Amino acid sequence: MKERIPTKKIYVGDVAVGGDAPISVQSMTYSDTHNVEATVEQINRLHFAGADMVRVAVPKMEDALALKAIKEQISLPLIADIHFNYKLALEASKWVDCIRINPGNIGEKSRVKDIVKACQERNLPIRIGVNAGSLEKEFDDKYGATAKGMVASAEYNIKFLEDLGFSDIKVSLKASDVERTVDAYRMLRPRNHYPFHLGVTEAGTIFHATVKSSIGLGALLLDGIGDTMRISITGELEEEIRVGKAILKDSGRVKEGLNIISCPTCGRIEADLVSAVAEVEKRTSHIKTPMDVSVMGCVVNAIGEAKHADVAIAFGKGSGLVMVKGDVVAKLPENQLVDRFVQEVEAFATKEA
Repeated sequence: MKERIPTKKIYVGDVAVGGDAPISVQSMTYSDTHNVEATVEQINRLHFAGADMVRVAVPKMEDALALKAIKEQISLPLIADIHFNYKLALEASKWVDCIRINPGNIGEKSRVKDIVKACQERNLPIRIGVNAGSLEKEFDDKYGATAKGMVASAEYNIKFLEDLGFSDIKVSLKASDVERTVDAYRMLRPRNHYPFHLGVTEAGTIFHATVKSSIGLGALLLDGIGDTMRISITGELEEEIRVGKAILKDSGRVKEGLNIISCPTCGRIEADLVSAVAEVEKRTSHIKTPMDVSVMGCVVNAIGEAKHADVAIAFGKGSGLVMVKGDVVAKLPENQLVDRFVQEVEAFATKEA
């Protein structure tokens, strides 16, 4: 895995993005933003799911006017998502921690200037959100909805903001397919030092969005690219955060919690491995100490994996072994193995903390 590429550090509220800051995970509400109660309820759900920040859509002035009441009731940094009407950004900037604009649909540059001025006055960052499906006409005509077109749009708008003396910028380059998304981020990364917001847009339902995001964002994270991210899943909130955090952990960018190694189901399994792994996941979800643990269903793979795991179960027929760092600490009936395993995991975590 490559070292993470250094970028400028900016702040969205009290959350640092870029530089040496942890890679943050965010999501977006799907309520009507002017429905303050429903929007606050969704934001609080995201807060308890572990989101670092949250974005809300602001398609109407009544949504922008509701932001004050929303901000007063939440603790997460709040981002206003603006399309088409620059006046919504001007109103939203009074209450939020960041403005996201898509330069391809804001219109005249004088309107972008007004947004920049409002953000400068309030010390707010701006996310330049380039989408392949809504490039400015000049870039769409020249390049089409390609990675080159996305990068050209981003570079033009970055320079426009820089020429206005504005540099608290983060950038996203999103397409609805993985290849264009990854190509665009890789193409732009060596050309500036601003933090990147990663995401595959319009990724679909939970199954397809998880697959697309794991491929695309995982590839970029392994390249050292990315400072904040969102998993776009149709109709989901907590799952966006859960999947995002899993991608960060399994890509190696976050060293936290258990890496659970369990064998694929096959005819050699001598225990109810599916239930055992589910129980292990549930009972160890609170542990933040980085650990490799192994839950294996037969002796073929179990002993080898256990040598390299911090704590392991090796199921046999009706009984099994619990091991710590490859050493057997208990041989027990099958129905006692998970309890002892969890005890050893908690003890190991306490010792390593």
